[in-house]
Amino acid sequence: MSLILLLTQQMSLYMVIVYLVSKTPLFKLFTEAATRLPHKIYIYFIFSSFCIMATYFGEQTNDAIANTRAMGAVLGGLLGGPITGFLVGLTGGLHRYSMGGFTDLACAISTTLEGLSAGLFSYYLRRIGQQELIYSPLMVCIITFIAEIMQMLVIVSVAKPFDDAWLLVQQIALPMLVINSIGAALFMSIIRDQKAMYDKMSSVFSTQSLRIAERSVGILSTGFNEESCMQVVKIVKQETQVGAVAITDTEKLLAFCGIGDDHHIAGTPISSQLTQDAIEQDKVMFADGVNMPYSCSISNDCRLGSCLVIPLRSDAEVIGTIKLYEPKKKLFLNINRSLGEGLGRLLSNQILYGRFAAQQNLLTQAELKLLQAQVNPHFLFNALNTIAAIIRRDPNTARQLIQNLSQFLRINLKRTTGLVTLADELEHIDSYLTIEKARFIDKLTVIIEIPDNLLHFKLPAFTLQPIIENAVKHGTSNMLEPGVITVRGEQLADASIRLSVTDNAGLYQPKAQSEGLGMNIVDKRIQNMFGSQFGVAIDFKPGDYTKVNIHLPILEANV
Repeated sequence: MSLILLLTQQMSLYMVIVYLVSKTPLFKLFTEAATRLPHKIYIYFIFSSFCIMATYFGEQTNDAIANTRAMGAVLGGLLGGPITGFLVGLTGGLHRYSMGGFTDLACAISTTLEGLSAGLFSYYLRRIGQQELIYSPLMVCIITFIAEIMQMLVIVSVAKPFDDAWLLVQQIALPMLVINSIGAALFMSIIRDQKAMYDKMSSVFSTQSLRIAERSVGILSTGFNEESCMQVVKIVKQETQVGAVAITDTEKLLAFCGIGDDHHIAGTPISSQLTQDAIEQDKVMFADGVNMPYSCSISNDCRLGSCLVIPLRSDAEVIGTIKLYEPKKKLFLNINRSLGEGLGRLLSNQILYGRFAAQQNLLTQAELKLLQAQVNPHFLFNALNTIAAIIRRDPNTARQLIQNLSQFLRINLKRTTGLVTLADELEHIDSYLTIEKARFIDKLTVIIEIPDNLLHFKLPAFTLQPIIENAVKHGTSNMLEPGVITVRGEQLADASIRLSVTDNAGLYQPKAQSEGLGMNIVDKRIQNMFGSQFGVAIDFKPGDYTKVNIHLPILEANV
């Protein structure tokens, strides 16, 4: 009984040490499922130390030492694997051998085997995908119990004389079996609890980050302004439950939500030195109100007591900050610090994407204006020449052509880079084709074969007109015989639409950029809007036909 009490005291000392260590960041390494080399080295030193300490603190019994050394060897093997377990057991065993006694060799062998066998069992559990059992206190208790039985068998087999070895085993077997098994189980229980806490915190962190990302996606892409920033700070405040959230640019407060919103007003200049330092140094700044004092720069009565300031970047340039606050009576949680820094990266990426999208939109508008500038002068020149040619012999037709020209130009001026219905697009090309038909008299026939059920679908403005102009300019206008242009539309089985413009000239030449500026811009705009699976494709047979296929998704007019 006295031996059990002594070993229990020794085990209790270890548990106190383990509990204290569990409060340090290093303890987190014990909870890692995937053991890497630095992790294994750390485990080796920790549990080798436990083995050595257990030997020193052990109880002398009949020229032998009753101890809790098996705990270190078994836990080292379970957490570190076979090689680490072998080295931990070998280190503990050699230290025990250096202290002498008739069981020195037996203890050295048994301790090495305990570490190795526990490591092999850990390796087996990982191979079959049951690594969570490593952290089961009951499983650890059973493994340690078996390891101690193995130690007793080694002592009886190796230690000489046999009678002394057998007497020793009778005295120490029960205490060491019970205390080492319970101690190892308690140690693993602490590790398991810490692992569960880390997993829960990681889960909470990931869930919060995903919810914030999901709710805020696309908001800042509309612009980095007071309206969009206010939406974001409300979302962050709701999800993190911090005291307050703010977003600034480099000069003023853009949005604020939470404690202190009565005096933190959007549009006011930045007065906080902490914020200015974060912007100037491009560095996360944290004032916890204890080690680094914090006080509101606007009001002495402000209840905010700590602040985390994270720079927001666009490329390498700091364009503002996001700030998380806590009140004076509440500590700033580490998880909120980590989350805040992650939010800074998330919002920076959204701002960068928004600027990229805005630049893409400006580029698209510029390309469209270029397309309009290319179409109008050329078409206007031909149209005026046509009207001049027929105005004396057929004034009514000339008057109608002027009206068509006026309508065509009016639509060109009013249209934007957005979407229009297929019916609107056909109305636009009808004005164009009416003038072209008058120009070529009986040499141009246009056939429109588009079902009525497709007319309400949407497509980018100026999609068909440049394609039809190409068919006239580079196709039918170069023929001696009559030219025929056919415009067709059909709904495909994959919820998409295919429009086609076919001419009977067959003069298309498959050379680089031979499609012309207009066709390239149409193709690029469609792909930018809807993806690379859509766009323009050309089918042709020299001297027979040229067919331009336009593949578009189905977009209802009310979407």
